[in-house]
Amino acid sequence: DETRVNGSIGYVWVFTNLQEVVYIYSDSREGQIIRDVLKDFKGILVSDFYSAYDSVPCEQQRCLIHLIRDFNDDLLANPFDTEFKRLVVGFGQLLKMIVETIDAHGLKAYFLNKHKKDVEKYYESSVETECSSEVTKKYQTRLRRNKDRLFTFLNHNGVPWNNNNAENAIKAFAKI
Repeated sequence: DETRVNGSIGYVWVFTNLQEVVYIYSDSREGQIIRDVLKDFKGILVSDFYSAYDSVPCEQQRCLIHLIRDFNDDLLANPFDTEFKRLVVGFGQLLKMIVETIDAHGLKAYFLNKHKKDVEKYYESSVETECSSEVTKKYQTRLRRNKDRLFTFLNHNGVPWNNNNAENAIKAFAKI
């Protein structure tokens, strides 16, 4: 994750592997810093939707909490859009099932694998359907574009579905 440094024009980037945290200061938010730091990275990158992360040639997991925040913001702005509400409610139901499995068994691919069918059903019923709502179309496009990066965690042990560890590490730094 990355954030502007309070009282500065620079940015701090935080990298964590769930046990260790590394902070890197940069004068800009330019994506070159991420490419330089992760040039030899072979793991799974868990991040928000900042496009600079797209340039890292590795498997990726997008933070579903960031997606939910965006859903919520647009739901508040479009309270009467039933198409959009259906898309969001469907996603919430899908994620609820997945989180219940995580709560019962942890981030184990053996148990999470069964939800791949649920993801496909969601895409068929909500993402690949014809809609007239502009906000729904926008999210359908976003969900299609990021499909391979939204549910990577279903295939791997120990990969989180959010970047809360980095978010929490950044908050700790920002308070200093």
